[in-house]
Amino acid sequence: MSRRAFLFGAGIVGGAAWLSRGGWASVYAALGRSARKSQPGEVTLVEFSDAGERLRKVKVARVIKTDAEWKKQLTAQQFYVTRQAGTEPAFSSASWKSKEKGIYRCVCCDNALFSAATKFDSGTGWPSFWEPIARENVRIDRDASLGMFRDEVLCSKCDAHVGHVFDDGPPPTGLRYCMNAAALRFVKAAAR
Repeated sequence: MSRRAFLFGAGIVGGAAWLSRGGWASVYAALGRSARKSQPGEVTLVEFSDAGERLRKVKVARVIKTDAEWKKQLTAQQFYVTRQAGTEPAFSSASWKSKEKGIYRCVCCDNALFSAATKFDSGTGWPSFWEPIARENVRIDRDASLGMFRDEVLCSKCDAHVGHVFDDGPPPTGLRYCMNAAALRFVKAAAR
């Protein structure tokens, strides 16, 4: 085997190992998120009680913090997922299979994002929903990382990366909002 062939083969193996550890995701997180810093301004959201009752539409200031401020508020995993567009390992959180009633709020800003009433078991190992609690409360952006195009789901209030949406979900929408549990805070519905 020539030296050139050996080095080429070693590069392929090393590159594959790097990619399998999330290499491109890390590059995307470093480049993509820094290029998409939140801009000041207002956003229209729908407020919900912790019981999941729709309260009212409101205009609120977009939540903007520095990375240092987010790191003080969030765990390392939450920061990686929400602020660097990371993805937690599948099946790493018990919430992917939880069937409790309640709502899921953004771990960064407490914006209501999903209702447990629209949650389903997608078999993917991540919490999955067929629609958000209110369209205004999430934003969809094009994600071109990992050599493919996907629709990224972000919190409208603070631009936290929450997950991705795919068109292979159940009726009535046919959508699968595949979310990172680290980006969500579950609020259990009070017993009545």
